[in-house]
Amino acid sequence: MKTSRKVALAAKRGLDLVGAACGGLLVSPVLLATSAALLATQGRPIFFRQVRPGLHGGLFSIIKFRTMKAPGPDQVWYLTDEQRLTRIGRFLRRTSLDELPELWNVLRGEMSLVGPRPLLVEYLDHYTPDERRRHDLPPGITGWAAVNGRHTLKFRERLALDVWYVDHWSLWLDLKILARTVIQVLLHADVRETQGIEEFDFPLPATPQAPARPAGGAKDERSRGAS
Repeated sequence: MKTSRKVALAAKRGLDLVGAACGGLLVSPVLLATSAALLATQGRPIFFRQVRPGLHGGLFSIIKFRTMKAPGPDQVWYLTDEQRLTRIGRFLRRTSLDELPELWNVLRGEMSLVGPRPLLVEYLDHYTPDERRRHDLPPGITGWAAVNGRHTLKFRERLALDVWYVDHWSLWLDLKILARTVIQVLLHADVRETQGIEEFDFPLPATPQAPARPAGGAKDERSRGAS
């Protein structure tokens, strides 16, 4: 790796640490209020945790606010997003507040503020060699695909934008994406609470039925992991 790129990546990590720490302090009242609202309306668990592939495909546990009910025994988890999405969960997704706990993942070094979104582990075997390069940089809370259509894009289009980001990454590009993300969140632009299966141009996970509920968690809340 060239020295200049090493320096730039170190600066990216510094930006992540400062941004996540300051951002966490700034939104701490929102985090507390959201946690209290979820506890009062949905009960425990407040958070949704799920294993996702990160840098170079290494696995980590992403953390979000829980927005769905766990699938019932007769529900296929990736076909029942709309039925399982809670009222407060719909609001959290529309405002992107469900993503705020990922600041913890950034502080831990598992994610970056900006990068390709971490998707489901089940998708790894279906990527083309070019699409696998999306893992050459850390996954992000926001990214190039997120500010260029997000949920209005086909899945393969998002992957192509992720690869474009990896090939053209710079600190300036990260700052540009962060600024556009703030505007997008304030305007609630390009956000859908769920994505219809007919819009999903990618092999669906080979899960014939809802997975068993794990004890003490909400890992089976997951949708298709497209965000």
